[in-house]
Amino acid sequence: MSQKLPDDVAVFFTQSIADLPSNVRTSLFHISCFGASVEIAFVKTLEIALEMRGLCDNLDIAVDEGLLEKKGGELRFSHDHIQEAAYNTLPADMRCLFHHACGMALASFSTSESDDSILLAAVNQINLGGPAAVQDTSQSSNIAKVNLRAGQKAMVMSDFGAAYSYFNHGISFLQEGHWQQHYDLSLRLFELAAKCALAIGDLANSKLHSEQVMKEARSFEDALNVMYISTCALAYSSGLPDSIQKSIEILRMLDIDLQESRSTEACVQETITLLTTRTDEEILNTRQMTEPTMIIALKFLAKLELGMTQIKPRLVPFVTQKIIELSLAKGISPMSPIGFVYFGSLISKRGDISSGYRYVKLALSLLDKVGRESAGEVICMATQVKIFVEPIQAALEHHNDGYAASMVTGDVFNALLNTILKNACKYVAGVKLQTMREEHDKFERLAKENN
Repeated sequence: MSQKLPDDVAVFFTQSIADLPSNVRTSLFHISCFGASVEIAFVKTLEIALEMRGLCDNLDIAVDEGLLEKKGGELRFSHDHIQEAAYNTLPADMRCLFHHACGMALASFSTSESDDSILLAAVNQINLGGPAAVQDTSQSSNIAKVNLRAGQKAMVMSDFGAAYSYFNHGISFLQEGHWQQHYDLSLRLFELAAKCALAIGDLANSKLHSEQVMKEARSFEDALNVMYISTCALAYSSGLPDSIQKSIEILRMLDIDLQESRSTEACVQETITLLTTRTDEEILNTRQMTEPTMIIALKFLAKLELGMTQIKPRLVPFVTQKIIELSLAKGISPMSPIGFVYFGSLISKRGDISSGYRYVKLALSLLDKVGRESAGEVICMATQVKIFVEPIQAALEHHNDGYAASMVTGDVFNALLNTILKNACKYVAGVKLQTMREEHDKFERLAKENN
């Protein structure tokens, strides 16, 4: 907020608000609901959406009175006390009703506009009003849907904290009996709330939302997404062995058996044989996976790769083989690149760097086909093979890409892992120690922020 005016001058201006014409006071209240500043272009949108003629002209009067200032395409209150006074011209209960009415008007207006900022502004106003401001309870499910849309927009922008807030607000607007009357909406809100809570390190709320879905889900398939989220939360909360065991049990319920009784060598040779039947081009042109249960099954398998690498490394080849088998038989999924990159790493560790390099490059190419959901982990693993073929300086940029890709999807673990390995490469490449110290401090802050 602007703090340019001394407090005694601000008090004078605050008292002068009462002397303004009522339409100007009302206009000041309207924009005070959006904070210390608001874009002039948005004020024009607000004038149309609220059908409030003269809003912009009224605010020009407030500018002339020194209560507002125009700067850089924005209208800004000249002091925080002025904004507070403008906001408090209505009692709390009336403010809640206005927030709600303003948000609903903007939400309706946003349907004819392509500007996501209008939708987000609308939802923020509705949420400030809260469930108590809803006069017609039949609107509640629509408000929950708008929060769902806003949360999904926030996820696309990688703002998982804001997304969680939207989903949680959406849940708060649902009426009693919502699991029976609005099952699909409830399922989606609780699923995504659990996912975003996990992404921001709020394991307790992730667990609460997941448990609610598992209690209310109408089928095993409907609960699979939160089962996956729950196993991830277990892994992140020092429960990795339990996470692995639960994942294996769920995969068996999906008729996926890792066949661990075979020897590791037999498993590796079978995978090599399987891959020799297809060229890289044929693999890249494999059809997309469409079966929902198989898509989530590959998520469980992909998460097992990393977990088993830490505590059950002997079983990693079996998981890798299963991902590749299912990808070639059922279609390529966003998790398929993980199977190929782990196989490339495995082959490289056995001494065949050339073949390993081929498979990690294939994994990276698959990201362009299936999306970058697994890009952080894939880039991280691939780079550890590529440094044996390419100049180590190139690895620094690869790990930067891996870090960025991880943060986009809320995968803090692989963001941290890319940072650690990048620093190791920097040390070998002879980067100045001071620069490395700065990177370490950044790593430490990120780790603390995400528990």
